[in-house]
Amino acid sequence: MDFTSLILPAILVVLAIVIISAGVRVVPQSETCVIERLGRFHCVLAPGLNFIIPFIDKPKTIYTRRVETGVGGRVYVRMTSSPILDLREQVYDFPSQQVITRDNVTTEINALLYFQIVDPKKAVYEIDNLPNAIEKLTQTSLRNVIGELELDETLTSRDTINSKLQVILDDATNKWGVKVNRVELQDITPPESVRVAMEKQMQAERNRRAEILNAEGEKRSLILRSEGEKASKINEAEAIKQSEILRAEGEAQAIILNAQAEADAILRVAQAVSNTQTDPATYMLAMKYIETLREMTTGKDNKTVYIPYEASSVLSSIGSIKGLFGDKA
Repeated sequence: MDFTSLILPAILVVLAIVIISAGVRVVPQSETCVIERLGRFHCVLAPGLNFIIPFIDKPKTIYTRRVETGVGGRVYVRMTSSPILDLREQVYDFPSQQVITRDNVTTEINALLYFQIVDPKKAVYEIDNLPNAIEKLTQTSLRNVIGELELDETLTSRDTINSKLQVILDDATNKWGVKVNRVELQDITPPESVRVAMEKQMQAERNRRAEILNAEGEKRSLILRSEGEKASKINEAEAIKQSEILRAEGEAQAIILNAQAEADAILRVAQAVSNTQTDPATYMLAMKYIETLREMTTGKDNKTVYIPYEASSVLSSIGSIKGLFGDKA
């Protein structure tokens, strides 16, 4: 058997296999490939099995960004080239950069960018190096946004900054066939001197609030104490008032009872002397004279003898009483 006659068929079979292999492209799900025919854009391959013309159709090579971990855990970014475009949402973790705020404070900021390629043709032909362009655009946009804010606003307005950056980047990358879904500020690190000053300011603010709360508490305590004293004095005055009223009512009632008793006595005397010629008023006046004399002459050391000015009237009153009661008076 002549082996030289088998070499040519074998070569043809190998060439056919190579040509067929070069014309078959299998694209994974969520990925794509841009095909150029004789140097011009031809089509974008869909996921799955695709056929191209060998040596005429070629995939366009693009740049990709890879984050790798080196010796000692150091993370670094490396640019590679690949004919495959990833259509899934991607995240770029950019290294920290120095940013100056509006009040001239230099701050280190680290940002995360979430984006997705929605038009592979634009991503390949509208920009030379898409990962590098996105990184530089994000850095410059971040500087512009932070430069319009003061440090305090930067630390307290992350959501506002994220929204502004998302709108700016999405608008700028639209012509590159990229959709920016979200931007997040991961770390904001002011200088050490600024952090120390901020801590002192926060401590002073806490002390001020504590003093205000203490003052408010003391003020409230004094108000409550004064209100309590006021209520106590009012209650005491009310008690004294009620006591005086009750005492006055008691004295008035006693006077009324005494008057009623005297009225009854006068009435009885009048009834007793109604059958005589003695005047009841004269009788009562004489009794008052006698009581008054008794009170004036009572006492251990009292050696003074009192003679009323109206002696004749007294004697006549006594005579009336004697005439009324006989020799017993």
